Amino acid sequence: MTPERYERIRQTLDCRQPDLTVITDEVYKPHNLSAIARTCDAVGIPEIHCVWPRDRYRLKTASTAGSAEWLEVKTHPDIVTGIQHLKDQGMNVVAAHLTDRAIDYRDYDFTQPTALLMGTEKEGVSDEASEMADEHLIIPMRGMVHSFNVSVAAAIILNEAHFQREKAGMYEESGLPEEWYNRLLFEWCQPTIARLCRDSGLPYPALRDDGELCDPQGFSELYNRMKSGE
Repeated sequence: MTPERYERIRQTLDCRQPDLTVITDEVYKPHNLSAIARTCDAVGIPEIHCVWPRDRYRLKTASTAGSAEWLEVKTHPDIVTGIQHLKDQGMNVVAAHLTDRAIDYRDYDFTQPTALLMGTEKEGVSDEASEMADEHLIIPMRGMVHSFNVSVAAAIILNEAHFQREKAGMYEESGLPEEWYNRLLFEWCQPTIARLCRDSGLPYPALRDDGELCDPQGFSELYNRMKSGE
């Protein structure tokens, strides 16, 4: 762990926006979901939500340009469950959806706790999701084709969210709860040790101010005793 890397990790965590997220409704093309994930990481989103009913979805690391290891992915069995989960957390759910009640995405206040809903590539936002959404957003277009690729649309809207939040000073101090911040700090600084702890049920050991373990020998002895069944 170099001082430069440790400082970059801290700076990135300090900019994370826990009250901004994206929920995708069966966006099934890996390159689209991976592109959305890259944009989420770029604007400081720590966690994204995916409706993926078949099994637990994992981001394709080859196409996320490394962003997969910096994002947490929560999956939901259906869009109603996913939206309700976010509403229960106090999020406004806004759908990228062309309807009569849709507003220009630049007119929405993204400094509010917000989850951006992106519909499936084939059908877009479902009727159920449309009714549950607090707001519908559109991106004005001047061409013959009136739709963007789902990942492009997400990038455009999230860039506006980034602009508004930066203007409001929301990136100047960490918004992550302390427990979440410290967990991510450990996992990003010590990914191998974090994996060993999760696999063995051990708590994360303490970190020094430079991101290294306070007592590496003590942890090694504890881990070895646990593995040997002592």
